[in-house]
Amino acid sequence: MHPLPKKIAEEITEKLGEAAAPDCDAVALVEADEARNLWLVEAYYQFDPQGGDLSQLLDGAPAKIEKLANLDWVSQSLSELKPIHAGRFFVHGSHDRDLRPASGISVEIDAGLAFGTGHHGTTHGCLMALDHVLKVKHPRNVLDVGCGSGVLAIAAASAAHVPVLASDIDPEAVRVAKTNARINKKGPLVQTLVAGGVSDNQIIANGPYELVFANILAGPLMRMSASLARQVAPGGNLVLSGLLHHQEARIISAYRIAGLPLKQRWQLEGWSTLLFSRRG
Repeated sequence: MHPLPKKIAEEITEKLGEAAAPDCDAVALVEADEARNLWLVEAYYQFDPQGGDLSQLLDGAPAKIEKLANLDWVSQSLSELKPIHAGRFFVHGSHDRDLRPASGISVEIDAGLAFGTGHHGTTHGCLMALDHVLKVKHPRNVLDVGCGSGVLAIAAASAAHVPVLASDIDPEAVRVAKTNARINKKGPLVQTLVAGGVSDNQIIANGPYELVFANILAGPLMRMSASLARQVAPGGNLVLSGLLHHQEARIISAYRIAGLPLKQRWQLEGWSTLLFSRRG
């Protein structure tokens, strides 16, 4: 898609992320021209998204659709990114092991086919939220919904030394998360599961949880508000991300109705991370 004014780009990003058809696997908002406040919307589909539904979502905005070659594009584009600091956490690729600080918690995540290297504003925000939560409370169990590469699950297991259940609807993401947990020597603590939402029997049987992550998109977060809130134990915390700044209000309202008032927010690179707490 060609660069657009930020407000229009945010509206299209929201529509693409929430649309049931065509089903978008991932959507990103990227600043293209800071001086002119122009942004790019990039959406990725497993199947050809052309058709009337997509045209209606774009509302006349110019778009370019192309088939990507069968390459690991995430690794190709992110392999040169530098490590990041997020509170006590240091997230790095295998090529930067020598840069690990003596203090804090290092998590090794190579760019790969599953979402989540810590560089995206949503993942970075979730790590900041985790750092904040751990300063106040030590959770006894953790659920990571939409775990992607497993970076949040591994960070939580490393910092809290508690069992973490990491689920994703994508089997490849679950495979990657399991491998990353083993690489970070957290295999015994991080259990992975292929599941959509939180209705899986194993998720329910292991709950409720004292800390829950859901770094997905605003549409699913709205639809899952009641079921996701039920997985948060009394006195527990819920961290949500994958939403744009202007989507905050309705997410906050939905989860307040579900019994989880907002405690804090982080805003990074156009994305919001929200921390909710259930009263004990």
